[in-house]
Amino acid sequence: MLTVQLRYFASIREDLNCDGESWQTHVSSVGALRDELVARGPAFQCLAADQPVRMALNQEMCAPDASLTEGCELAFFPPVTGG
Repeated sequence: MLTVQLRYFASIREDLNCDGESWQTHVSSVGALRDELVARGPAFQCLAADQPVRMALNQEMCAPDASLTEGCELAFFPPVTGG
């Protein structure tokens, strides 16, 4: 089992009413963890694979197949727009 530090930003933080948490998991990839979180319930649908969510593993942008390690930090945030 791995312990991962989760961070939520911007509208995702607002949807979850939480800026972060420590999470224990048996999965080994970012995408599998994302799916595990979505399965927690309706509030977590903002993280679903069909949503425009960016992910960063240890402060580096990552793909869903990136590998998790003990104590890593996984951040979720919506795409940034500007003008």
